[in-house]
Amino acid sequence: MQPSVAEGCALVTKSVAIVGGGIAGLAAAYEFTKQQQAGADLTFTLFEASNRLGGIVDTVRQDGYVLEGGPDGWVSEKPWARELAIELGLEQDLIYSNDAERVTYILRNGKLLPLPDGMRMMVPTDLHALEGSPLFSDEARHWYRTEPLRAAELKANAPDADESVASFVLRHFGREVLETVGAPLLNGVFGGDVHQLSVQAVMQPFVQMEREFGSLIVALQTRARTGRVAQPIFTSLRGGVAQLTYALAATLPSNALLLNRRVLTLARAGQQWHLHTAHTGDAPPPATGDSQPLRFDAVLLALPVWETRRLLQDLDPALAALLETPGSSALTVAYALPAGQPVPWPKGFGFLALPGGSVRMLAATFADQKFPHRAPAGGHSVRVYYGGSEAEAMRHQDVKTLAYAELERIVGALPKPLHSSVRYWPMALPQYHVGHLQRVAELDRRVAELGGLQLLGNGFRGVGLPDLIRDARVTARAVASASMAP
Repeated sequence: MQPSVAEGCALVTKSVAIVGGGIAGLAAAYEFTKQQQAGADLTFTLFEASNRLGGIVDTVRQDGYVLEGGPDGWVSEKPWARELAIELGLEQDLIYSNDAERVTYILRNGKLLPLPDGMRMMVPTDLHALEGSPLFSDEARHWYRTEPLRAAELKANAPDADESVASFVLRHFGREVLETVGAPLLNGVFGGDVHQLSVQAVMQPFVQMEREFGSLIVALQTRARTGRVAQPIFTSLRGGVAQLTYALAATLPSNALLLNRRVLTLARAGQQWHLHTAHTGDAPPPATGDSQPLRFDAVLLALPVWETRRLLQDLDPALAALLETPGSSALTVAYALPAGQPVPWPKGFGFLALPGGSVRMLAATFADQKFPHRAPAGGHSVRVYYGGSEAEAMRHQDVKTLAYAELERIVGALPKPLHSSVRYWPMALPQYHVGHLQRVAELDRRVAELGGLQLLGNGFRGVGLPDLIRDARVTARAVASASMAP
């Protein structure tokens, strides 16, 4: 029976493989499901090597505590995660950061020193708030005061080419601000070195501010005067971020989800893609690989960069070389502290440690002070974070005990925790080094030449949940629309 023809186009059933069941893979699968419901003639199968969906989104809920093993929320000004949550019926479960009590501390010489009010990353909106701050010397305050006076010079000298975050911050605010604020902030988010991170990739809004205003301080002050209603800085969900992945998974057809199934090889055969897979875990057959390849018209790789590189190495070595993005591992330890026992840490969201300092952790979040509904009344929740080589080393040790002891050395004696949760994420944070956007553009060009292949995940166009969701859904819509062949 011939396909039906409408308006000169033949409906062609397209089969799509999604490799990876993290937030990007799930968002793509959700979008395909919506496109199917809207009439797109396609089928999809999602392959996940582990026994669970969600990737690094991982929430533990116990006795009224919500302990996050991965991201604890997302930046509110990027709308795509919130929009998705509302589509999934989770609007009533959206929660927002307690910004009225927002203070972020920098750990320096054993002391927690608060960032002044009105700071956006290392850029102040209120210069008066810097006066008397123990975090900055007179020299650093001088750099801040004179930065608006150099607006024309900074705008004229703004480079077109990419540069490191360090170079960008040094030009505006000097070395002390870079080392005291810039380095711990970027290290806490990306686990990376500010002397190598690409400013165009990780601080694009600030690059645009420089090109428009010259002075970053003037840019933020100007935008603050526009009268826009301020929104909370961070958004999350009452039941933890995994509530989003659970809701996504619930919308997908169960026969389209293959857990404990690793994709071993990927090959192009004519107009189709051939995948060989192997079972993982305890499910038969044993992990010797499927004898016959699975055939698909299109493939979306939603994997860590190093896994994507593995699959593409034999297919296109030059393309795989573009994926040699260095990565940083992460390790988180979250604790639930009993109600009725005070904690010695100050009001605020948590602290960042200076790279190369006297402590091994990069940061700690006072979770129940950052978001509501993270602990029962009177209880507390805290999470510490290690990155890079320290994360690699800590995972082979008694992490729960060592991390808690280090936290106590910083904030003081703590009650014995009721529960704890440890998560290790190998090479989970790709490093967007200088030239990253140019590499991604070349990568996209080479991928397009192969046809029927798309790359998703945090190695390319953003590391936050909203960026991953936006990228996955836009890509899935494009693939679905291509199922109408001329």
